[in-house]
Amino acid sequence: MATGEYVSVSSQADTEKAALAEEKAELENDGPHEHRELAAIYERRGLERELADEVAHALMAHDALGAHARDELGITEITTAKPLQAALSSASSFAVRASLPLVVTTISPDRWTVPAIAGTSLLFLATLGGLAARAGGAPLMPGMLRVMFWSALSMGVASGIGNLFGAT
Repeated sequence: MATGEYVSVSSQADTEKAALAEEKAELENDGPHEHRELAAIYERRGLERELADEVAHALMAHDALGAHARDELGITEITTAKPLQAALSSASSFAVRASLPLVVTTISPDRWTVPAIAGTSLLFLATLGGLAARAGGAPLMPGMLRVMFWSALSMGVASGIGNLFGAT
């Protein structure tokens, strides 16, 4: 999981780097056009034309690439892709989540192992979906139900494929 997260976020970081390189070249080749472009962004956000022009001028004088990265491309230091951080977060999260079904496996009787793992895994996943919803300020139940539904569907498909190949 961490590898997939790293690759995915690295692709995003590469896209951001390419966009910044392109923006830097545009600033070097056609600064006046880039100034008008930035001023137009501020006008669309509600500034009067003259003020938008002043703001664009001041920000470009201070850090032209930074102003365009933030306001045109939506890239900030906070939102920039961080592949290693994403991979470590994914790995640690996976390790914690994987430990819960392992505990259930060790304490459940053999004949109840599969249903116990499936049921408690769905319960754990619903709890995590609820926590994620709460952290994001979203309603609790839709987050819990969405995670439970898609997780149950994934488990069912995986179990069905396993049965087809005699793996269960």
